[in-house]
Amino acid sequence: MNEAVGNLTSLGRVHVMGIGGAGMSGISRILVARGVTVSGCDAKDSRRVAALAVLGVDVHIGHSAEHATEIDTLIVSTAIPQTNPELVAARERGIRVMTRAEALAAIMEGYRGIAVAGTHGKTTTTSMLTIALQACGADPSFAIGSELNESGSNAYLGSGTDFVAEADESDGAFLALPAFAGIVTNVEPDHLDYWKTFDAIESAFLEFSLAISQRGGFVTVCVDDPGGARLAMSARAAGVDVRTYGVSDDADYRVDMLGVGERGWRFDVIARGVRLGVVELAVPGRHNALNATAALVTGIGLGYNATDLRAGLAGFSGTRRRFDYKGSADRVRVYDDYAHHPTEIAATLRAMREVIGDSQLVVAFQAHHYYRTAMFVKEFGEALGLADQVVVLEVFAPGEEAIPGASGVAMASHVPLPAEQVVFEPSWSRVAQHLVDRARPGDVVMTLGAGDIAMIGTEVLDLLRLREALSS
Repeated sequence: MNEAVGNLTSLGRVHVMGIGGAGMSGISRILVARGVTVSGCDAKDSRRVAALAVLGVDVHIGHSAEHATEIDTLIVSTAIPQTNPELVAARERGIRVMTRAEALAAIMEGYRGIAVAGTHGKTTTTSMLTIALQACGADPSFAIGSELNESGSNAYLGSGTDFVAEADESDGAFLALPAFAGIVTNVEPDHLDYWKTFDAIESAFLEFSLAISQRGGFVTVCVDDPGGARLAMSARAAGVDVRTYGVSDDADYRVDMLGVGERGWRFDVIARGVRLGVVELAVPGRHNALNATAALVTGIGLGYNATDLRAGLAGFSGTRRRFDYKGSADRVRVYDDYAHHPTEIAATLRAMREVIGDSQLVVAFQAHHYYRTAMFVKEFGEALGLADQVVVLEVFAPGEEAIPGASGVAMASHVPLPAEQVVFEPSWSRVAQHLVDRARPGDVVMTLGAGDIAMIGTEVLDLLRLREALSS
């Protein structure tokens, strides 16, 4: 254990609300590893909940004020309504209430923190950096928004001095983390339900960078992204140590894309005229070459060897719900991906094109939140046009008030494909059959979205197996 790490016993008995979520489950794992007594609750059972129970966490399904009777600290996310019975009871009893960001910040104290931020690409980049540091012989702690394929876990308490954390900007949480180094993959408008304006988002990323600078650290920024380029300029003007990367000629670390290898992009990075060596990724997508470069640049800035970092990046095999292969039946491959922003969807579908060649790409998409759909309804349609066949579901926005025009049918109308290649399907139970009807042997089916669409892949495989059996 890192001797500088603080003691968390002052938290006493901790109860975590929404413990099955990616962020909360990771925090819970590390608290348990640090010797803290943890309980929690979630609206439904899940494999994350089951895994925490194995670790000794007392997990309840459903919410109740009784959960706040014998605890000292309650950890909540900003998604929990103020009227929640556990939260109300905790406040009435004078129990300490911490946000998810405050809890993660407390856990990171005493480590050399590395916070990976950006509108998208955070999970993959955080994972890549973690694997790269492990290849250098370091044993970093980490908290990531999805499970690493290598370990099957989204959080881990390491023995080293580094702590790599996915830094979520959706509710301003990334501003609370005590980071020495930061990565910003891109800065685009999103989560405007919280930030209200894009100007506010850009200001927050500058604040994130300034806080790191005040700790004597540095920020790695992608200048291929217009928002990233603006951030790099304004942060440098404010005295921040900024290391830029991208294919752009003016990047400090320029990416030389050498082509698509057997599984992913091959690329080299040129730093002040010096080539750092070729990396051949095991995951597809030009965007992942940029994510890997962010990890490489940051690792070098932290003092690690470029050769070891490159070896780690070459061995990275991905994370759950990012280009997640679900299986194959009747010679149709089925994948799932978390992409839920137009830029992410476009990058994911382009990456899939690199893998499948001339095969047909059949996609189902479920938008997440009405506000995001209202902002990007046209852009969503255009991005989905990179597929050959598209099934659009209704928006996944439980508990939200609908916004006129922010609907699946409106999104489907913007997909630039012939009408017979696009369908809006409001009925969940019919989506899998639509996908199977449109998929021929040799094709690829892909489900996209941040909601519960990931479950459809299993139904698709079952129907494909039935089709195969009936045709044999």
